[in-house]
Amino acid sequence: MRLTRQTNYAMRILMYCAANEGRLSRVPEIAAAYTVSELFLFKILQPLVEAKLVETVRGRNGGVRLAKPADQISLFDVVRVTEESFAMAECFESDAAECPLVDSCGLNSALREALNAFFEVLGRYTIADLVAARPNMRDLLGIDFTPPRALAG
Repeated sequence: MRLTRQTNYAMRILMYCAANEGRLSRVPEIAAAYTVSELFLFKILQPLVEAKLVETVRGRNGGVRLAKPADQISLFDVVRVTEESFAMAECFESDAAECPLVDSCGLNSALREALNAFFEVLGRYTIADLVAARPNMRDLLGIDFTPPRALAG
């Protein structure tokens, strides 16, 4: 299974916000940290906001922040929001009825078990775990160490 670029950067956005805890993160700063376009990040933010993983604050001093604590956002939460399909083989797709083995195939069963194991492992890890694994993450991402300013609302 290969995760999309959207999922990869969704996790990176959340990691950035977690490392920048107590402050608003600005899209231009996140884009610069990961050398990716702001437009691409804005596109990724939409499903994260809709899923209530991230919240936005509008205005001149606006930005984004985690909508809940990083230790309450699992990697599975992110994958579920950002991936369109988990079809590992044709038999997982809606037109699988063409296969004469669709209802009794051992491959289908094995792949479903593997996919469930993948989801289970992702569910055990949180954004907080990823940030904690790199104590110097703020430095690596170029996040300023000055005291945080008050957050709006």
